[in-house]
Amino acid sequence: MSSRLTLLRPIVILGTAALITSCDAASEEYLVSDPQEYSQVVESAKPGDVIRLANGTWENFEILFEGKGRKDKPITLTAETKGQVILSGQSNLRMAGEYLEVSGLVFRDGYTPTSEVIAFRNSKKLANYSRVTEVVIDNYNNPERYETDFWVMMYGKNNRFDHNHLVGKRNKGVTMAVRMNTEGSQENYHRIDHNYFGPRPILGSNGGETLRIGTSHHSRKNSHTTVENNYFDRADGELEIISSKSGKNKILNNTFFESRGTLTMRHGNDTLVEGNVFFGNDVDHTGGVRVINARQTVRNNYMEGLKGTRFGGAFVVMNGVPNGPINRYDPVIGSTMENNSLINSDNLQLGAGSDEERSGPPSDSTFSNNLIYNDDGRDVFTVYDDMSGIDFEDNILGSMDPPEFTDGFTREALKMTRAENGLMYPQSDISAGASRELAVTTKDMTGVSWYPKTEPIVPFQSGKTIRVNSDEGALLSAIQSAEAGDVLALSPGDYVIGKFLKLDKPLTVMAEGDVNLSFERSTLFEILDGGSLQLIGLDISGKDAPDYKGNSVIRTSPYAMLQNYRLEVIDSNFEDLDINQSFNVIAAAKGTFADNILIKDSTFETVSGAILKLDTENDDYGIYNAEYLTIENSTFKDVEGALVDYYRGGRDESTFGPHFNMTDSTLRNVGNGPRNKSKASIHLHGVQVTNISKSTFEKSAPFLVTHTVSEPKTKIFNNTFIETASPRVIELNSGLPPTAMITDNEGLNP
Repeated sequence: MSSRLTLLRPIVILGTAALITSCDAASEEYLVSDPQEYSQVVESAKPGDVIRLANGTWENFEILFEGKGRKDKPITLTAETKGQVILSGQSNLRMAGEYLEVSGLVFRDGYTPTSEVIAFRNSKKLANYSRVTEVVIDNYNNPERYETDFWVMMYGKNNRFDHNHLVGKRNKGVTMAVRMNTEGSQENYHRIDHNYFGPRPILGSNGGETLRIGTSHHSRKNSHTTVENNYFDRADGELEIISSKSGKNKILNNTFFESRGTLTMRHGNDTLVEGNVFFGNDVDHTGGVRVINARQTVRNNYMEGLKGTRFGGAFVVMNGVPNGPINRYDPVIGSTMENNSLINSDNLQLGAGSDEERSGPPSDSTFSNNLIYNDDGRDVFTVYDDMSGIDFEDNILGSMDPPEFTDGFTREALKMTRAENGLMYPQSDISAGASRELAVTTKDMTGVSWYPKTEPIVPFQSGKTIRVNSDEGALLSAIQSAEAGDVLALSPGDYVIGKFLKLDKPLTVMAEGDVNLSFERSTLFEILDGGSLQLIGLDISGKDAPDYKGNSVIRTSPYAMLQNYRLEVIDSNFEDLDINQSFNVIAAAKGTFADNILIKDSTFETVSGAILKLDTENDDYGIYNAEYLTIENSTFKDVEGALVDYYRGGRDESTFGPHFNMTDSTLRNVGNGPRNKSKASIHLHGVQVTNISKSTFEKSAPFLVTHTVSEPKTKIFNNTFIETASPRVIELNSGLPPTAMITDNEGLNP
């Protein structure tokens, strides 16, 4: 940028004190065009001054905003035009002093050079009585997926963060946190309000919270932070959407839309959770409120269509560790849970986490005037321990029988209707459940008006169709020129691919007739960061591949990928993948993560390696390669390796996956190769949800399931085993009963 320091206008203000002694210095407004000009101006900024950054892209700009304004005359840093100042590259913002205000800036196309994008401190001084408003952070991520940084860190006291837009946090590290690591940041009375917390994809690891207030180390201290009127839109990072780890916070009138996980009172006492609305829309693992610790109040909250289980249920009351260390779960004591509505939500968990260590059930608490309704009348209660420490009073159950463990529930036949605020209420006049006057925070009420709230995922087949012939290089050229969501429709013919087909956008490759693909490199398709792939109707052969160990048909980038990918293989055939010792079909590299992998109506024959290698995250940190793996109506024959090697190690409980589902499929001579280290046809380690049904295992290695953490659920039912040993389920999850159901299978040995 050219140098042009501009004094926009002098503002002369005569305060009351000036009438007595002398006039206050005139406030001034500056337009600055480069970092040097900014540094000159901010160094001498006075209360009431406004510093505007000129429109344009400011690359590698580490902003230090330090000064001392006054309550009625803050020092302001803003954009020449809101939304038209882009902080890119290695940029960040640090604030220090009092009565500072920042607005109108956009962080994108880069990542912070330090641990924080926005910090209410510099290296030595905190910010107090300061405000960040109408600021956007959009996909401003470190390219290393598991390199930790934080987008917003609040320090100091009496600060406000409001009407901001945070979307697309993809690498490890909480999106926003309140830090209490010094006395100057405790008893802070911060306010976090009217922010749009946009989609945060599944991290597949601990460290993906959207908002955290405090940490375990300082959790006995009070924060007094108020979190209100925010919108959490598909905030899926990990189990805890909001993690309150300090005392006397208020979490009020926020909306959670299709967000996996819960609002969790993880540490600290005396927190109020009131007026929050949870819309799950039957999305997997959507949860509500999780209660831990003492003297918590949870009232007048609304939860609809939540499908989460265990720690991620619609309403969860935990067991605690009596006299435990500061980083463990304190028992629920003296807490109040009243006038909450659970509508068409699956799980109310009481005493969750009960085991030899977490042996302290809730005590001296009340659960009253709550409304629980499901259209199908299903039982939502799971009780893990003695609940005599909770007084259950005046709760209403719609169309379900009262639980046997306690009184305090009355069944009533209710007819529910949706009110103007979008929530469901019974037509009859009952006092239980959330208030009819509950105000719902909508998406449009949060964030900024001048920056779009775009959808994070481009669906397959949502773009144009590009027809491709079998000429040399035609498919590669089409991939390079295509746009996200496009369909590459292949004309009939034989395609010999001589170069890697690299995808950095979601694309569909579809056959229009008989299409045969072979390839002359070590892989055919490589999914890069930003890429996803859907294959439909293709015949793929490895007959022309080089004799390299570790060939694959589809692989992810060998480097860490920040963006989650999707892979679908439909109505396709794979054969002659045996030119070397370990020819895999699909191979995921370390540091890559799939939201879902689908294999449907496809066949795989003569493979020297595995069909799916999803076992590279073997450091036992709770990290894994794919959230969902689904196999439907497919056949696997003469596969020397396993159908799938699927690994999630470690003891962390902050994630929901992996998930493995297989139905209506056939395995013939799978897993018997001499180089198959697992000696299994299917090898699942640490998978949380397994369903294998209506499938045939013939002359194949047994499959091996190892339970390691949480409460994994394995169901193996209605399968046929022919000359195949029985499945093995190994329980390494100490303190919990076996959770495998193996039933109604034919041909198993007793």
